[in-house]
Amino acid sequence: MINWNGLGSLLLACMEFILLLNLLIFSEKNKINFLGIILVGILAVYQALEFLMCALNLKYSYMAYLAFLDISFLPPLNLYFILKYFRRNHKLNKALFIPALAFAVYYYLVMDKFAVVSCSVLYASYSYPLGSFYGFFYYAPVVYAIIFLCIRIRQTNDETKKKLSKILLGGLLFVSLPVIAAFILLAFHNDKLLAVTESIMCKFAFVYAVCLGYFTLINKKAVYE
Repeated sequence: MINWNGLGSLLLACMEFILLLNLLIFSEKNKINFLGIILVGILAVYQALEFLMCALNLKYSYMAYLAFLDISFLPPLNLYFILKYFRRNHKLNKALFIPALAFAVYYYLVMDKFAVVSCSVLYASYSYPLGSFYGFFYYAPVVYAIIFLCIRIRQTNDETKKKLSKILLGGLLFVSLPVIAAFILLAFHNDKLLAVTESIMCKFAFVYAVCLGYFTLINKKAVYE
């Protein structure tokens, strides 16, 4: 029987790596765009790891750990990227990465507790320590980024900046749909979607990768108001 598990991850990984290559070639080279390109790269690497685990049956603890290590830095880096875009260059911005670093160290120490529970064509589910605690620190920067963009879009008079900010906001809202759906289902005592939310979010995040790609191709300025 043909193993179709991970096929969706492979498809998205290929498209995101192609997008990444194009951005490296054609986008304006500045610090803001560089952060956007890194975000696309993080998403592509995660999809590649999920494909390896599900399609090639490399369901080792260290593979699941690498996947979580990869995506753990995605929300804080994205928020850092957005703050830099609006020149909110506070020294404390780098503290955004502390929770991700703490989880990286802790999860390394308990790596043997990581497991790939199941796979499908589109997503994987994992078993790992402190799932709810991790989820809070994972989703909090996404929520803050959405609120911050909503406020700044209303305040800015730069039409190009407003347009690009709306694109980023739309992408983040789309990525948030699985989380919203998971908590709605949880209210009805159904936690099946919550168990695979990280994986499904990364599938939805392909749309955000496209938004980031558009951003970096249009964005020509390294410094903003």
